[in-house]
Amino acid sequence: MNVFERLYKELRKKYGTPKGQWKLWCKRPKTKREREKVIIGAILTQRTNWKNVELALNNLKKAKINSLRDIYRLGAKKLAPLIKPSGFYKTKAQYLLNLTKFVITEGWLDNTRHTIKKAELEKLREELLELKGIGPETADSILLYVLDKPIFVIDEYTRRLVKNHNLASRTDYQFLQKLFEENLRKDYRLYQDFHALIVINAKNSIN
Repeated sequence: MNVFERLYKELRKKYGTPKGQWKLWCKRPKTKREREKVIIGAILTQRTNWKNVELALNNLKKAKINSLRDIYRLGAKKLAPLIKPSGFYKTKAQYLLNLTKFVITEGWLDNTRHTIKKAELEKLREELLELKGIGPETADSILLYVLDKPIFVIDEYTRRLVKNHNLASRTDYQFLQKLFEENLRKDYRLYQDFHALIVINAKNSIN
């Protein structure tokens, strides 16, 4: 057992299955509506904490905006005030609308089993990264938690884990992603749970 596998087992023993936000994000399998919720959350959580995201999600729920098609019909201008608690709300509204249009147009969630499961990971990633407002962390979160693709998400919490355990001297995104993927079996379920547990542990350490 290498150090990455050991760390995962330690976190799993400490926290069990991921809770809170991650209960949905790590759910397997997910319904189409649940996948859409994760897509929305992946945009809203940029540069803010999950408590603020929950406030924005509650606003959407009260306004009966429950799906990507609802967001598409609403448009960015009407969407922006609803997601204000998440911060940078005008920008995020446009990012979310861009992503929504793309997902609907491409039919990503209409026939997940056949359309997405067979699609090349790198091709899907390139398509996401071409959208304004979608960087590597957001793209990989969507690929991992929405489309069940085995790609490890790197964020500040992951970097903190790497530093605290002296796992590497470099912390750039591509290097760390490759490091985790080379030291863990290629399994989206493991990647989902491990990343979620890293975030949970980091937040608990702060509190």
